[in-house]
Amino acid sequence: MVEDSKVFFQGQFIIAMPGLVDENFSNSVVCISEHKNEGALGFIINKPHPYIVCRDVFDELGIECTEKSGGVPVYIGGPVQPDRVFILHAGPFAWEGCFRFPPGLAVSNTTDIIKAIAEGEGPEKYMFFLGCAGWAENQLEQEIIHNFWLTTPVDQEILFEFAPEHRWREVIERMGINPALLSSDSGTA
Repeated sequence: MVEDSKVFFQGQFIIAMPGLVDENFSNSVVCISEHKNEGALGFIINKPHPYIVCRDVFDELGIECTEKSGGVPVYIGGPVQPDRVFILHAGPFAWEGCFRFPPGLAVSNTTDIIKAIAEGEGPEKYMFFLGCAGWAENQLEQEIIHNFWLTTPVDQEILFEFAPEHRWREVIERMGINPALLSSDSGTA
């Protein structure tokens, strides 16, 4: 009997290497929320939208919001479904359609959580995204083999406590790597 030795990256950050020049992912950190044989799904956590904040999303949906929740940034989650709202959050997890993944996070995009956040009653720790990042079967694995991404476990402190412009460097440094020494070259030993 042959065991399935495939590695899955759910609950991992993938960190763009300098050689990744795709404008959607250059210098990005992506939180992988789902990864299975059919592909992977994640959210770019360090690219806030330059013009849109949560108030704009709430207004579009006809939802009243508090001053605090209205000013929360909205992130460009990736190039897939850019008109769809996703919320990456810590507990509680009692929302409709809430998809939990380690380490104690979930993705939701239903009206109940959006209204709760607008009213200041939702999860304390969350990020709003327009769109997501997606990979077809074996695509993410091939990109990692070709040295486009580094991987490390998700760190909620980086998600929720660091300014977006510091997240890429902070993840790299917590891995024990000097960002200035990263190379875009790949190879095999």
